Amino acid sequence: MKVLIRLLATVVCLSPMIVAAYPERTIQVFVPYGSGGAVDTHARIITEHMSQTLGQPIVVVNRPGGGANIAPREVANAAKDGYTLLASSSATALNPLIYKAPGWKSDDLTPIVRTGTSPNLIVVSSQLGVNNLKAFIDLAKSKPGELATPVTGLGSSQAMGRENFSHAAGIDLLDVGYKGGTTFMADLIAGRLALSVSPLNVVIKQVEQGSLVALANTSEKRSPLAPNIQTVAELGFPEATSESWFGLHAPAGTPAPVLQALADAAQKALNDPAVQKRIRDVGAEPAYQPTGEFVIFLGEEKERGQRFLKNIGHVPQ
Repeated sequence: MKVLIRLLATVVCLSPMIVAAYPERTIQVFVPYGSGGAVDTHARIITEHMSQTLGQPIVVVNRPGGGANIAPREVANAAKDGYTLLASSSATALNPLIYKAPGWKSDDLTPIVRTGTSPNLIVVSSQLGVNNLKAFIDLAKSKPGELATPVTGLGSSQAMGRENFSHAAGIDLLDVGYKGGTTFMADLIAGRLALSVSPLNVVIKQVEQGSLVALANTSEKRSPLAPNIQTVAELGFPEATSESWFGLHAPAGTPAPVLQALADAAQKALNDPAVQKRIRDVGAEPAYQPTGEFVIFLGEEKERGQRFLKNIGHVPQ
């Protein structure tokens, strides 16, 4: 018994030393979507700078599929040591409301910081031959259930914006499943998909090149990155407002000093003008929120999600 007590005392004494030495090896950040998408791109920009601050590599690991539940499930079950993190987004707040058994719970993860936001654009293929929202609505009403739209998980802000828009406009679209990221882009450009609600940073280049046509911005305000694109509220559909956001979560129970080190590194990254420029260059906005503000924001996001799911009559899957 005395030996056991001495061993326990040694572990307790060493724990602060282990935390103080953090990080001592590579950190992994799991992304619930494929490479090249908004969450993936933002995570890579932020973590590149964070790794310089922390003095250790940070590797982004893509885990698409499963309704964006695979990555949070792996992070929730990981060691609570700060070496496995989640690149979080709307699905982190909404999926526990959507799925009966996603394999993880909100309480399994702890928020670190919010790092950015991105407007969502309603875009259509230039092959479709429409250039404004009313024209698309008229076309969709003439072809109920025929115009296809990509679905990468009901828990995304894009899904919220798409469903709220179709509900408000009284149209019926054909859902086609994709794993996420930019996996649907080739089909959208080719006209095999008619419409997508996607983060500005995912589709703005195609809009500028003319292969996609932007019909509306689903944010509350026009984006300085695309000031000529009207909001859904301006066009008569305030119910369709939605916005993408990006953050970092860790397994619940991760030591507070480790969380603080990560939060400080993220804040330092977002204060760097070069990082801010890179984020804006891909169509997003730096939008740092410390842990306390991020927790409040997540509560508001869940309330928005509950209203959205109620509106569409969603039954947990």
